[in-house]
Amino acid sequence: MASNGTELKRTIFTTPVLSTLLRWLAMGILRLIGWRVVGEVPSDQKYIVVAAPHTSNWDFPVFLCAVFVLRLDVHWMGKDSLFPAPFKWFVRWFGGIPIDRSKTNNVVEEIADYFSRVKRLVVVIPPEGTRKKVKRWKTGFYHIAHRANIPISFGFVDGKTKTVGLGPRFLTTGDVDADMAVIQAYYNKKQGINQHNF
Repeated sequence: MASNGTELKRTIFTTPVLSTLLRWLAMGILRLIGWRVVGEVPSDQKYIVVAAPHTSNWDFPVFLCAVFVLRLDVHWMGKDSLFPAPFKWFVRWFGGIPIDRSKTNNVVEEIADYFSRVKRLVVVIPPEGTRKKVKRWKTGFYHIAHRANIPISFGFVDGKTKTVGLGPRFLTTGDVDADMAVIQAYYNKKQGINQHNF
């Protein structure tokens, strides 16, 4: 995976001047399309942001705008083939953290252990994994949070109220079924931009 150091390198979300300009641009875009950013950023140094519902190609740009407005320094995990040598620094600058699948088959364990090696880390994970309607969420984000002993922040895009942002902070108990029921009950109140896919 990425560096074994305690500090991650600067990303587009923390680059001086540029991140401020992008924040103002994001605020303008959201205002123009009638969306509002709500919620507060957790004070925790490490946590996972669940990004849902994922029902439309518009989810990503709308949520990305909220990331800039809230001044979040977010990261995402991807297989190392997405980080080719000539562009590796660029993909990392956009928050990417490579996972070397050839060294381990347990991605949950690898990511959880990575959390223990850094001082600060916020990782965004879309539990649905697709824009199509799914009956059951993938629970990888839950197991990562529980193993790493870090909270989960409920990131959302709500097409009905045109709000985007962060909801409650949630700590796992180890009872996967009960905890997932609580998490999904929160998201059942949200409506995706394409409501037919959620």
